[in-house]
Amino acid sequence: MTPAELSRTVLRAVRRAVDDGELDAAVCAAGEERIVVERPRAGGQGDYATNVALQLARPAGRPPRQVAEILSRRLGESPGIDGVVVTGPGFLNVRLSESASASGALVAEILSAGERYGFAEGATATATGQVVQLHAPDEVRALVVMDSVARLLRSQGFLVRTSCAGRPRPEWVDVLGVQVDASGSAPIDVNVRPVPAPADPVPLGRDAARWALLHPAAHDRPRIGDDEHKHEHLAQRESNPLFRVRYAHARTHALTRNAADLGFTADLARPADTAGHAEDVPGHEDLVAVLADHPRILRAAAEQHAPDRLARHLVGVADTFMASLCPAVLPQGEEKPSAAHRARLALAEAVGTVLAGGLTLLGIDAPEHL
Repeated sequence: MTPAELSRTVLRAVRRAVDDGELDAAVCAAGEERIVVERPRAGGQGDYATNVALQLARPAGRPPRQVAEILSRRLGESPGIDGVVVTGPGFLNVRLSESASASGALVAEILSAGERYGFAEGATATATGQVVQLHAPDEVRALVVMDSVARLLRSQGFLVRTSCAGRPRPEWVDVLGVQVDASGSAPIDVNVRPVPAPADPVPLGRDAARWALLHPAAHDRPRIGDDEHKHEHLAQRESNPLFRVRYAHARTHALTRNAADLGFTADLARPADTAGHAEDVPGHEDLVAVLADHPRILRAAAEQHAPDRLARHLVGVADTFMASLCPAVLPQGEEKPSAAHRARLALAEAVGTVLAGGLTLLGIDAPEHL
């Protein structure tokens, strides 16, 4: 991990702490400035040190050492970091692990879990029989959001029942895939009431309609209603975030097929041994970081009843993959397939797995050809 990559990793830790409410949002603006990491001075520990906690203490309204303790926990969960120690008034001292071992273990974990990567195992709610009752008004966006929230909660081990104030229209069930356990009044734990859809989304079809309703935050008005918006959601081009996510997923499968034509496959038996060969790709650490963040995003999206968080995360995974790893997976020209290509292909397949699992939780198809 280079100093620049470590700087970005620290910034991501700051953002995660803000997202989860451990630090005030004001620290994000302060953290947008370049975070300096350097070799530790006399008395320091680890491979690198940073005084970011001292910089953020004032906007956070907390003592520097308290900010450092919050960030140290976040950094310790990041791939490529073996340990973090807080010294002095709030310096963070970071010890790096070998990138090959960190990214290889992550790839192995994702490919082993498949589309259930990030799902909770043996959650308390399932063991105790606790049921979360979701309720929505008789409105299309509320029902689609509730359907996705139910999928997210179940992925984290919760037992979920859903109810609607009225009976869902047949086209909402048949076209949009909405499923409701009961109609009419019911005990309510969570009342799902996003800003209503301004127009009928059914003409968009299931995938585009669900994305149009789920990608905006619950308090934002979906862009549905006229021909321009319809074209925006159905366009097969980079301006459409759903297209970028599904194209990236399809591309991972195309890479696997093309690699087979060239006579090689991903090295799934020893990903931890081979993943280091992928680290020479610019942006490799960023891609590993967003994949490692997937379980946290699923947990937060479920707890906050916010499928839009998952949708935005999938866009980030897709964009990072297409900008960094995708062009480097297959041999170029007269180049022969090597351990590096097998490692990159395994990482690409992990990307495809995460995208497919995330889209499924949103109730959206993940085609292998696009």
